[in-house]
Amino acid sequence: MFCGIPPIYSVRSQFNQSFVSRPQCQLELINFLHHYFTKMPQLKLQSSDGVIFEVDVEIAKCSFTIKTMLEELGIDEEDDEVVPLPNVNSAILEKVIEWATYHKDDPPPTEDDQYKEKRSDDICEWDVDFLKVDQGTLFEIMLAANYLDVKGLLDTTCKTVANMIKGKSADEIRKTFNIKDNFTVSEEENVPKEDGSCEEN
Repeated sequence: MFCGIPPIYSVRSQFNQSFVSRPQCQLELINFLHHYFTKMPQLKLQSSDGVIFEVDVEIAKCSFTIKTMLEELGIDEEDDEVVPLPNVNSAILEKVIEWATYHKDDPPPTEDDQYKEKRSDDICEWDVDFLKVDQGTLFEIMLAANYLDVKGLLDTTCKTVANMIKGKSADEIRKTFNIKDNFTVSEEENVPKEDGSCEEN
């Protein structure tokens, strides 16, 4: 306790910009000091276009690819090594890091998860807003999540794409993703017949 300070006082909180009583202020101060003095070690990631990102090691390790690289190359948090990621540009890597930072406290996936029924209607609201990007960016994030082996992000992007095509006809899907129709008229006429013959067999 500090001498001369009354039991209850009000101060301006730098965190929520509102007047708070002393117990709340003390809690905020403790949380701030804990975060400051227990800051995670940083790892340098280099994108394909040469931009270097300094990321908390534990956040970077949500990528199984990066985690494996660190183990195989013998790099630890005290080294000043730069981890190159030649298949991900800076704009997309920044998005992946943003997603990983938000989800850093998520429980790791278990082996049982792969046997659960796959759903596409269980995307959290933050992820829905996060993936409100143009199609090109969405697919680049998906490819990056696959390359970096970030399972949670890959699942979420796949579910987002699944929701985009759910209930749509082949023509509507082609229009949604700007896919050219390479079938000739005769080939399209044969598709139902071929499908029918497969069902009979």
